Amino acid sequence: MKNEDIKSIKELLATPKNIVIVPHKNPDGDAIGSTLALYHYLSKNKHQAKVIVPNDYPSFLKWIPGNEHILKYDSQTEECEALIQAADIIFTLDFNAFHRTGDMESVLSQSAALKIMIDHHQAPDDYATYMFSDVSMSSTCEMVYHFIDYLGDRSQIDATIATCIYVGIMTDTGSFRFSSTTSKTHQIVADLIDKGANNSQIHNHVYDTNSYERLQLLGQALSNLEIISGYRTAYITLSQDELNRYNYKKGDTEGVVNYALSINNIIFAAIFIEDKKEGIIKISLRSKGDFSVNEFARAHFNGGGHTNAAGGRTELSLEDTVEKFISILPSYNDALNHDETI
Repeated sequence: MKNEDIKSIKELLATPKNIVIVPHKNPDGDAIGSTLALYHYLSKNKHQAKVIVPNDYPSFLKWIPGNEHILKYDSQTEECEALIQAADIIFTLDFNAFHRTGDMESVLSQSAALKIMIDHHQAPDDYATYMFSDVSMSSTCEMVYHFIDYLGDRSQIDATIATCIYVGIMTDTGSFRFSSTTSKTHQIVADLIDKGANNSQIHNHVYDTNSYERLQLLGQALSNLEIISGYRTAYITLSQDELNRYNYKKGDTEGVVNYALSINNIIFAAIFIEDKKEGIIKISLRSKGDFSVNEFARAHFNGGGHTNAAGGRTELSLEDTVEKFISILPSYNDALNHDETI
């Protein structure tokens, strides 16, 4: 982050402000962790801060400190819009284009509030006065840690803030196994633990709260798994009927695509999830090595993300989506087969 921007933001935050903090639609651990960490930090510094999420999020994130203060735009629209209109500053976290907020896109783009972006995704839109954008970072939570540090307030990171930041780093790094996890990431995590983040308890809250139905859904997903060995690719499908059969709840398919990626000699994995309410197929893509699922998603499925983790969507049927996906693979043959050491 530029020194002049840090200086300007410090001056901006020197007096209490009305601040709204917004993550992307369908917020995940990094989105909820980063927004709540920033919420606690700003509140400690006498700002009137509010976290507004576009819609609901998984129950395994609802234990995070400050969860009870989060407002949901889709069910509390009038209150949320009033707060956005009254805001002096809007922080946008873990996304870099307003369309990633779904129905909030219009009200955010029309807001006269000063915008500050903190995000680690590729190809940011130019909407923010101050942009802290770094694709090399493991997570937006890691960036919030740096942001607080840049403002000279690392000593203000207490157990509550440390817990929120730890959640996002842990989830966005796949429990510290993705290539985005650097030695600096581990140094930050060590500091968070020293400041009071209970790493074992956090892991249990997020990963060890499975319902019987969620495990049944996982079994269904794995039984649907298909391998296309010639292109070192595997994919999973889940139809709306299958989701309904196992009483699907938001977050139940989190991380399922990684099972496909874990197969020996597979470097590209996808999961296609039917959503009849929205009339779309939701797509999550994962890869190993330098095969960019970000570029793949942008080129073919109206999406994007990171080199090794991205998402997309299509209005085709589930069957037609899979057919399209398979038909595209031959054009990526060289990229998928160039390094057999992975």
